[in-house]
Amino acid sequence: MAKGDRPALAEWPRYTNRNLPAYRFLPGQTPHPRRHPQGHSFAQPEPQPRPFELERWMASEDYLYGIDLYNWTYWWEAHEVFEAFWHAYGRRTPAGNFFQALIQCAAANLKHELGDEQATRNLVSRALARLRQGPDHYMGLDTAAVAEELTHWLNQRGAGAHIVFTLSEERGRLVIVEKVRGED
Repeated sequence: MAKGDRPALAEWPRYTNRNLPAYRFLPGQTPHPRRHPQGHSFAQPEPQPRPFELERWMASEDYLYGIDLYNWTYWWEAHEVFEAFWHAYGRRTPAGNFFQALIQCAAANLKHELGDEQATRNLVSRALARLRQGPDHYMGLDTAAVAEELTHWLNQRGAGAHIVFTLSEERGRLVIVEKVRGED
């Protein structure tokens, strides 16, 4: 298995039919997606997801794709989509707070994979604080369950599990899968 690749697990949800990038960007290990000529998104425009009515999250292909990227461990790529939404909704809005928490979750997972545990813990703590500021269920995500798992992650000092975001119109379930590492 190539560095940066992960085996797919059938139970991981997909919410769009969009293709996932050719590889996961891991700083220092794979080509930068936008700046390197061999990058999977070289010369492509930055993501510009359009804001949507928050109660219609299930109709936003861009939001659902961001969740797909996150769930399938494309941490940097998910961060880019969530950051575009964060800017689109405004940093100090409830939606902005939510997207900032998702950005921090993606960044924490990337830092964890790269072995930077202090940055991981800091990002998890910040994401947890943001999730606790919002409702228990937001844009299809059971944020209370995510917050509980992030608390567990902090208490375990860097758990080896990946929190998969399972979306539902009702309070849903949260899937936790064992972290699968590629060959190092």
